Amino acid sequence: MTHGLMLGKYSLGVGDRFAHQAKAQLQACIEAEKAGVEVIPVWNKSNREHNIIGSEPASTRAAADAAVKAMGWKKPYFCDADHINLTTVDRFMASCDFYTIDVADAIGKAADAAAIDHFLKRRSDLAGTVRLEGVDQTFTITPAMLRATAEKFLHAVQEAGQVYRRIEAAKGQGNFITEVSMDETDSAQTPAELLIILSAIADEGIPVQTIAPKFTGRFNKGVDYVGDVAQFRKEIDLDVAAIAWAVKHFGLPFNLKLSVHSGSDKFSIYSAIHEATKQSGVHLKTAGTTWLEEIIGLAEAGGDGLALAKEIYAEAYAHREELCAPYATVIDIDPAKLPQPAVVAKWTSEQYTATLRHDQHSSQYNSSFRQLLHVGFKIAAKMGPRYLDLLESNEAVIAKNVTGNLFDRHIAPVFLGKPSPVAVLEHAEAR
Repeated sequence: MTHGLMLGKYSLGVGDRFAHQAKAQLQACIEAEKAGVEVIPVWNKSNREHNIIGSEPASTRAAADAAVKAMGWKKPYFCDADHINLTTVDRFMASCDFYTIDVADAIGKAADAAAIDHFLKRRSDLAGTVRLEGVDQTFTITPAMLRATAEKFLHAVQEAGQVYRRIEAAKGQGNFITEVSMDETDSAQTPAELLIILSAIADEGIPVQTIAPKFTGRFNKGVDYVGDVAQFRKEIDLDVAAIAWAVKHFGLPFNLKLSVHSGSDKFSIYSAIHEATKQSGVHLKTAGTTWLEEIIGLAEAGGDGLALAKEIYAEAYAHREELCAPYATVIDIDPAKLPQPAVVAKWTSEQYTATLRHDQHSSQYNSSFRQLLHVGFKIAAKMGPRYLDLLESNEAVIAKNVTGNLFDRHIAPVFLGKPSPVAVLEHAEAR
């Protein structure tokens, strides 16, 4: 089923809210190449983010193209229409060549009874014992499990098929990368469920190159993983093995790999991701951490930059309920831990950056402060040129933070297997 554009083994989904950091982000991929690993950049931005900021997908494409030209990047790169569905996909046709089809809202809605019966008949051979290679794991798929999984997920996969065919009609077969996202649902899919889902994706004729299942634990925006690391390690090993089995048995693209959403700053599970995906590869989405590095850079610059960073926090604090509502499932903010804006107004650059920067060595680091600012980019968007002009006048200090964040905290531990910041911290505490 593989043809046309191909996504490399390792790829990094980089958000760039205001389309000003593409060069700094690409520099992190250049640093990766120097360190001996190819990491393909994928600039992703969702319909919701475009609506909040008042931008269009063309701005993401223009920024990526300009960065690639300026930096002399000769390898592939992509622009991802992130979390799209039938109602939003058309907006992205002209600018994107990577589509994250999000069908979470369709999970649990039953497909037509005849379609379920047809699927069960076609995939009746899945019933029985399945042995996954590399993890020494067998499990049994019963007819009842097959039906229950079809009733929960088949409608969602059919919807993904509709979206895929809409894109294919507009762009032509093989001219874009397809991801199917099922991570925003109530519980993690079992390996058996993942196999059944992938069989349905194959039946729909979707040449899926990345799949985003749900894992247990919390994948909150811009902060570390919250959950049982040993359990995550077990799950990701099983998911990778299930994908390999599905590729072999369903004719899916040979380069099909996991996509980890809200993958930014998940330091405590990076070694597990690295170990599990050394052979298969992985797509890591880093969401809005670049926007946070912009704020850190402005605060670090002092003067007008620091003043604006303080103003953005004050406005975010005042409008925190409105800002947090769309992200309620992926943030955990303790209001009692949010400093009063009047206190923040007196902070030095060092105090502000130490509170915001995700450095778990620092006693000043405040995850609630960080998460509020993470969802507060709407405040900066409303500032318009005031914010963008300061980004440009402080480009050097911001770029250093953006590149360092992506390379040191994300690329090095996930793709190169270097110790993550948490691992370094734990080692220091053990001594």
